[in-house]
Order: sequence, then C-alpha cells, then structure tokens
Amino acid sequence: MLTIGLTGGIASGKSTVCKHFAALGVPIVDTDLIARELVQPGQPALAEIITHFGRQALHDDGQLNRPWLRQRIFSSDQERNTLNAILHPRIRAEARARLEALDGMPAPYALLVVPLLLESGEYAPLIDRVLVVDLDVDTQLERLMQRDGMDLAQAQAILRAQATRAQRLAHADDIIDNSGSNENLRAAVIHLHQDYVQRADQLWTTPPPPL
Repeated sequence: MLTIGLTGGIASGKSTVCKHFAALGVPIVDTDLIARELVQPGQPALAEIITHFGRQALHDDGQLNRPWLRQRIFSSDQERNTLNAILHPRIRAEARARLEALDGMPAPYALLVVPLLLESGEYAPLIDRVLVVDLDVDTQLERLMQRDGMDLAQAQAILRAQATRAQRLAHADDIIDNSGSNENLRAAVIHLHQDYVQRADQLWTTPPPPL
C-alpha cells in the first residue's frame, strides 16, 4: 500500500486536512492519537513519565497534565529528550503495526500523520511520499495561541523546537497551503487524493525489475 507521510508545524491544520482525507475513505494512522493512547492511566509509558517527572505530571484524576508537561519540556532540551525517549520508540512500533494491519485492505493508500516527521528521521522507511501542510509563521503563532491559550513566548518556544517552515518545504514531495478557506483546503485534498490513487495504481501495475 502506498503510504503518505503527512506533517506540518503545530497548529498548521493537520487535523483538518486529515478529516478531509478521511471523508474520502482514506485510512489514517495518526501518531498524535497513538501517543495519547500510550499515556492513558495504567499504561507503562505513563508510569515512566511519573517516575521521571514526578506526580505533578498528573491531574488529580490520574490523567496526564499536558499543559504542565509541555511547559516543562519546552523549557529544557534535556527534559524534552527524556520524554521523547520514553514515547517515541513505542509510538513508532505501534504506527508500524497499524500500517501493516492495513495491508490487503481495499484502500489504495494510507496517511501516516507524524508532526515531527522531519525532526525524528525515524519514519522514512515507512513512507513513500512526504505531504506538508503549510502555513506562514505569523498565522501559525496566532492560531496556536488562540487554540491552546498560551502566550507568545510559549508559542515561539514550541516553534523553535520544531523544524522550520523552510526545512519542511525543502523535504516536501507535496504541499497543501492552509492559509485560505476550508473549501480551498478541501479542493486541494481532493486533487491530491486523485493523484495518490493514480500513483497507487501504478505500484500495482508496474512489473518488477528483471532479476
């Protein structure tokens, strides 16, 4: 199955793009959702997080205190690396398993959503093309602050920890501009969907190279 690696900066609109692809019947493996599942109460990853960061990493109901943890890791590279070491191997293993489970399904291609696709460098063996959801930095900061209720300094710190817009675009095979209307975004998704279906068909019809 053709696998498209979808990425983009935080608050660039990846979730909205995924909804449009899902409406077309495209199966989606989202590493953000996997990460959320891995830190539910009772999960080994959450236990490791508590061991390192302490009980303050939890709300009173036992759920992960995401705002506290986010502030902690984006103020310290070492703490961010520790959290990544706890979560990323588990996320990659589960993403690979879910993609493998899609083999044999009628869908011609799948999306693997990885916000830090370029930063990690660990997902290249799993994907055939890189799709970047693009947004100018000023709009990205504005949406991030509005969405998550953070101040400008926090939002800028998160962006500094990610690949730059120029770096993402340099690695993109395909780009979706999310600076316009939702209708424009949907039209762009439909156009790419048609292209990916054709590419997937070519994978099935291209004969193997001679031995």
